[in-house]
Amino acid sequence: MENKLDGNAAAGTLQEIFPFEMTLAQVTCTGCGTTNVIGATAAYMHGMGTIVRCPVCDTVLIRVVHARGRYWLDMRGVRVLEISVEA
Repeated sequence: MENKLDGNAAAGTLQEIFPFEMTLAQVTCTGCGTTNVIGATAAYMHGMGTIVRCPVCDTVLIRVVHARGRYWLDMRGVRVLEISVEA
C-alpha cells in the first residue's frame, strides 16, 4: 500500500464523479459509526485507484478505480454520505 495521505488527496478523484465539494462531505463509517468529513479521513492512492479509510477503525469507506474511460465506485464502508449543497 502506498503512503497514507489525508482525505483531501482523494478529493480530486471524487470531484470528477460528484459535482460537489467532496472534502466537506461527511461520511459515516459502517465499522465504528464515526462521522468525519472526507478531508479528515485517510487516503491511499496508487496505480490501481484510490482507497479512503476511516481514521478511527481503518475500515475501507470508499474504493475508486478509473480505467478505460469509466469509474468503479465501491462505497460499502459508508453508512451515510451527507453532502451540503452550500459547500
